[in-house]
This record gives sequence, C-alpha cells and structure tokens, in this order.
Amino acid sequence: MRAERDLAERDLSGGGAGDREPGDREPGDQESGGPESGGREYRLGELAEAAGLPVRTLRYYQERKLLPPPRRTGRIGLYSEEHLARLRMIGGLLDRGHTLEGIRELLSAWEQGRDIHSVLGVERAVTDPWSREEPLTLTYDELDAMFPGQITRERLRAVADAGLLEVDGDRVTHWSRRHFEASVAFVQAGVPIEEVLAAGVELRRRLDELAALFVRLTSQYVVGGAAGQDPDGLAETLARLRPGAQVTVEAGFAAAMDRQVRAEIDRVLGGLAAHSD
Repeated sequence: MRAERDLAERDLSGGGAGDREPGDREPGDQESGGPESGGREYRLGELAEAAGLPVRTLRYYQERKLLPPPRRTGRIGLYSEEHLARLRMIGGLLDRGHTLEGIRELLSAWEQGRDIHSVLGVERAVTDPWSREEPLTLTYDELDAMFPGQITRERLRAVADAGLLEVDGDRVTHWSRRHFEASVAFVQAGVPIEEVLAAGVELRRRLDELAALFVRLTSQYVVGGAAGQDPDGLAETLARLRPGAQVTVEAGFAAAMDRQVRAEIDRVLGGLAAHSD
C-alpha cells in the first residue's frame, strides 16, 4: 500500500545513515569468512540498484528486521541473492496490500521453520479479487449529457462518499460498467435518478452485511476450526467455498425476486387492466 511504501522510503536517520558508504558497518552485522552459497554477492548500493529501491529503504528494512544483516569481510558488507529474493518478496507482499509489520511477522514465521508458501496460499485464496467487473470512467460533462439537469457535483460527491463512485477532478469512475448500464436503464424507464442512486447505496450496505456474515462464519468455523490447522488444506477448502458463496447469493436473490413478483403481480396486472379500459 502506498502509505507503507512512503514510510519505508523515508530516511529515518535524518540523513546521516543515508550518506554512509555501502561498505560501512551496520548494526547487527557479523564478521564471516566466506559466502554461504556460490551465488553473486552485492554491496549495499549494488543490492539497492538490483532491487530498484533507494539505499535508505534497504537500511529501513534492516532496522525493522525485514532484511538480515550482510556477511562482512573487514569493513565491507556483502549481500547475497537470498537478500535480493527477500526484497522482491517484500515488494510483492506490499503490492498485495500487506503492512510492513505483517510482512515482518510472515518472514519471522518463515525463519522459524514454518512454510510461508502455505501461509501465502491461504492469503491468495482469501484475497484474490471476487469481482471481475470492468470500471467505467466518464467526465462530468458526459454524465450531464446523459442525465440533463439531474447530475450535480454535490450529488456525485455524496454518492462517492457512499463508495459507489470515485471522483477525481472532472473524471468520475464507476466500479462496474454493467452496474452503471443497468442503472441507466432504470432511469431511462422512468425511475428518478435519486431513487436509483439511493437504491445503489442501500444495496451496497446490505451486501456488505451479507458478506460480513459469510466472512464471520468462515473465519469462526473454517479458519478457526480443524481446517485451520493445515495451511495447505485450508487454502484448498477456502478456494472451494468461494464459488459456493457467490452461487448462494445469486440463487437466493433469484428466489426472492420470484416471491416478491408473485406478491405484487395481482396489483400490477390490476393497474394495467385499469389503464386499458
């Protein structure tokens, strides 16, 4: 996440540590006779260049115990391919939304002999995006042309605050092209736009409650149960549950629509008959 990257790239030493030569001794460095493997070794500046990171970020990772100390030959600190691989892993975890503290705990578990790949398999099974919707971005003028006199910047900000839109200057992004097109169809059919927007906000609230229910049940009885004792098996179990949750919601909504339509049909047909007389 961006805030974590910004924090990691600050020079926490006030400039002093960032000005040292790559070979200078770091806290915790240990003297060593030779490389532990036959791979390439890097000085600090070379490692930073290979990883595409500022030197101060590497120093910060060392301070947070995310990066092990280098092997030392005299005053020169040498980093291995394993250091580079760890930096790339840290970058990948940051991209997936992990915090630096969470990454530190994962790496600590790995160093204690636990299988980090199994843990990350569970993480992927849980956090792999559920929605594959294509966002749609329009300008304010384009929206105004579609809904003449019905769109105001204040209304857009209110809808954005509810989480249905993102507003960036004159550009408005809806999270789903399909959802937007369905909303347009309702407006064109005569439903007031404020009612459509209010329905969208209410739908989001109720779906959040439904999703929270599924998450609570899974966390309490699956992750917190017997399956949670086996990370490999847990990842497979969670992957199997994903489509079931979606099917349950889709089937439940379809059944609810059948019930509501049957309850309303007499009144609707009676109204249509009255208009045809």
